[in-house]
Amino acid sequence: MYQILLVAYLIIAIALIGFILIQQGKGANAGASFGGGASGTVFGAAGAGNFLSRTTAVLATAFFAISLVIGNINSHRNNVETGKFDDLSKVAEQVQEKQQSAPAVDKKNSDIPQ
Repeated sequence: MYQILLVAYLIIAIALIGFILIQQGKGANAGASFGGGASGTVFGAAGAGNFLSRTTAVLATAFFAISLVIGNINSHRNNVETGKFDDLSKVAEQVQEKQQSAPAVDKKNSDIPQ
């Protein structure tokens, strides 16, 4: 699962970079027009702006969501491997046994004034 998320994350990141680089800036239409037949283009007469903007938004959302999932998986990976989420009643019993078997502290030689 983790490897699949990493591969998808990488593919989405590369696609997102590509779609951002393909888009035209706000001042791109100020120059001379290159090729007057806009209706014969791949994206139609309306241009690629709407398609590219929506695709970029979807890729950015997927990139953000996968980032959160991968971060969550990484934050809990050590806890599961070391057994920190095991049965807590066993841990509580062990702590109580250690506290009961601990020797009494001699307060006569204590450095702390009373």
